[in-house]
Amino acid sequence: MKQDMIVILDLGSTENTVVARQIRDMGVYSEIHPHDITVDELKALNNVKGVILNGGENRVVDGVAVDVMPEIYDCGFPVISIDHPTSKCETKYDSLPDDATMKAFLFDVCKAEANWNMKNFVEDQVELIRRQVGDKKVLLALSGGVDSSVVAALLIKAIGKQLVCVHVNHGLMRKNESESVVEVFRNQLNANLVYVDATDRFLGKLENVADPEQKRKIIGAEFIRVFEEEARKLEGIDFLGQGTIYPDIIESGTKTAKVVKSHHNVGGLPEDLQFELVEPLLQLFKDEVRACGIELGLPAEMVYRQPFPGPGLGVRCLGAITRDRLEALRESDAILREEFAKAGLDKKVWQYFTVVPDFKAVGVRNHERSMGYMCVIRAVNTIDAMTATIERIDYDILEKIADRITAEVPSINRVVYEITKKPVATIEFE
Repeated sequence: MKQDMIVILDLGSTENTVVARQIRDMGVYSEIHPHDITVDELKALNNVKGVILNGGENRVVDGVAVDVMPEIYDCGFPVISIDHPTSKCETKYDSLPDDATMKAFLFDVCKAEANWNMKNFVEDQVELIRRQVGDKKVLLALSGGVDSSVVAALLIKAIGKQLVCVHVNHGLMRKNESESVVEVFRNQLNANLVYVDATDRFLGKLENVADPEQKRKIIGAEFIRVFEEEARKLEGIDFLGQGTIYPDIIESGTKTAKVVKSHHNVGGLPEDLQFELVEPLLQLFKDEVRACGIELGLPAEMVYRQPFPGPGLGVRCLGAITRDRLEALRESDAILREEFAKAGLDKKVWQYFTVVPDFKAVGVRNHERSMGYMCVIRAVNTIDAMTATIERIDYDILEKIADRITAEVPSINRVVYEITKKPVATIEFE
């Protein structure tokens, strides 16, 4: 392990990620762990230089204030606490320490080195992957999105042909997405790629399912089943690679935080999973994942492509998914992406997409009353996906997009622009 590490123990703070990023911005690696970690577990981590107890508004769980194991205070590492008045630490802070104070703790007290960078991270992960996998094979769900692409590149660097990539077309992909994945990874990057068209299978499972959490879990579980079936056709598959990143873990709930939403690669895994997971990006924020991709030599257009959730258009086709709304969603999304590219917004806006709710509104088409779907446009900017602001789009651009969508997608007769920040909204609608 090349990096020194500061361990943040979660005692109910809503600012664990803020502390982690503050430390990483100073060149020191940090990880967030649950409050009930044992001393043995703590000492088993690599190159720990100090511990931060981070308390907050979620510290009381089921009527009891959580605390660390008593022996943590005497574990031999420097320990400080933030917003945790009952702490036995000698050094306590009522709020997040400023940069000067944090630097003093990191470098003067903990004697940590500023050696957190992507080159060292990649070298460490290659070593850890090889140690975990040995001579076995890894099956990877390759959607073609940023996270799965970076994981693929990292696994290829670590274990080469021991990686088997599987791209599942679940019928919830964006327009021409699957074709693009096959072209780039099989034909250009020479990946060991298996293509599976499971459109009817997924849409059949999702028929009449309206609850967002249920949809996500069905999609996640069905993904695993498809991979298990593909694995049975191969030999020596013992591991499942995943592009889980830190915001996925936070939003799927921790011991002191409630669920925001389940992610397909966190909340939807079946209990009888037959693979051991390989998740080398587990502690990275989105911007760090992109930096990792650049370090690995992936093309910029792949690393900075539009984020796309694992459940795909399934969480943008609101309510129970129907094929006609799904097609309207796919076509409207393609128009939006095309017009954003023409206007140069594709390089400015972090994420943009359309959503089609499960209700119709009255409109006028061909000089007569007609009922059609509404299309919602969302465009947001963010650094780490934990918070997001809206993009202020010029009305002329919005009007052009609305005209094209209503003209080219006959089942849509209204286009609206959504302007809520995260929080209180999430980036996706479901």
